[in-house]
Amino acid sequence: MKSVRVRFAPSPTGYLHIGNARTALFNYLFACQDGGSLVLRIEDTDPTRSSSDFEKAIFEDLRWLSIRWDEGPDTGGKYGPYRQSLRQGLYREYAEELLRKGKVYKCFCSPEELEQMRKSLLARSQMPRYDGRCRNLSPREVERFEEEGRRSTLRFKVEGTSIPFGDMIHGELSFEAGSIGDFVILRSDGMAAYNFACVIDDAAMKISHVIRGDDHLPNTPKQLLLYEALGVVPPQFAHHPLILGADRTPLSKRHGDTAVRHYREKGYLAEALNNYLVLLGWTPHKGKEILSMVELTEAFRLEKLSRGAPVFDLKKLQWVNSQHMRNASVESLSQLVVPFLPEKTVLGEARLHRVIRAVRDNLQNLSQIKNHVELFTDQPVAMDPEALETLNTSKAVEVISEMRDLLRGCDRITEETCYRLLEELRHKFRIGAKGLMMPLRAAITGKTHGPELVKILALLDRETILRRLDHALEGRK
Repeated sequence: MKSVRVRFAPSPTGYLHIGNARTALFNYLFACQDGGSLVLRIEDTDPTRSSSDFEKAIFEDLRWLSIRWDEGPDTGGKYGPYRQSLRQGLYREYAEELLRKGKVYKCFCSPEELEQMRKSLLARSQMPRYDGRCRNLSPREVERFEEEGRRSTLRFKVEGTSIPFGDMIHGELSFEAGSIGDFVILRSDGMAAYNFACVIDDAAMKISHVIRGDDHLPNTPKQLLLYEALGVVPPQFAHHPLILGADRTPLSKRHGDTAVRHYREKGYLAEALNNYLVLLGWTPHKGKEILSMVELTEAFRLEKLSRGAPVFDLKKLQWVNSQHMRNASVESLSQLVVPFLPEKTVLGEARLHRVIRAVRDNLQNLSQIKNHVELFTDQPVAMDPEALETLNTSKAVEVISEMRDLLRGCDRITEETCYRLLEELRHKFRIGAKGLMMPLRAAITGKTHGPELVKILALLDRETILRRLDHALEGRK
């Protein structure tokens, strides 16, 4: 059986899009399941938009996601180089071979002529495609154009009627050859066109499976024709649906954050983002949704991906992330949260662990820690409008005043102490948990919602709590 070799081939023209990260993840999981290899290839044939900084950022984000490649620009391998900008000589060799075989021809049409051709076809409600006007130029005509200094591209001769192929996700598909038109494989500047470079690279790198977004489906018939012309057996194809925004158009910046880096900087866990991206279009066996990378590797099946395009749901991602945060150890979560702490925050390791235990059930991402850290300092807290409104009742004043008196008789504040004091208050005022806890929470935290109050109180010393209660009462005067 042919060994599995897949590839992820990003263009370094921007940060890693979460849609492309999903493609990389599918390739990685598929390779891991079969003991295969993942090749990282950089498609940097557009020098005006490609950037080494973006390339570096793509590497960093892939590593952050725990996606490891076996061959690539930074790791090497026997099928390199792994940047397309360094493979142009190879593309030209194969282009010249196809020219000698009569599979391609020189096209001297100017950009203006091609644009006029496109407009003419559109005006007749026809699909724009090259009309083949240079296909049958005589050797003398070719020579004359070249003597005139006219630049040429190389176009592939599309023959046949239909181009059938099997797709691991979509099943059996077929394209009409007549709708394609002769396409460019080598541009006038000598640079290889995408479809040609892609085929040469996949063949030379012995790629067995091409897993990519279904926006590449229109490229597949052209690539199959090139494989046939080169006498190379094509890889198996799997085209997965693209991620859509809420308006059911391809996910883009108008829908919000789309780069992996944005979610990384906001404090999402890599394992959670991987988990969510795989859930987009795939349902785990027995309905278990929260899966580690190891579990995803074992459970994910490419052929079980839905053919329908999934819609990106930020709330679902937040939920998945919160579940991974709850499942993480306090020690690992404490390390991850450090970069997100407010500047000049001083918390010892043991205290930070206690803070994480107290608040992590209320966190959807790591960056939200900054909304809670001030609760555990000895400084006064700012009151939000809802908290001020809660404090503006006589019952709230009575509860806060009584709590203040009870605390003055305590030497040490623990969770057990807090539960005892709250029970005493409940008996005295004969009120429910909401009527009791809301004014105390508002006075001590400045908010009406948040982590369990008892856990907060147990992390504060008695004097800090008393100062906050006094401050809350004074603020009403």
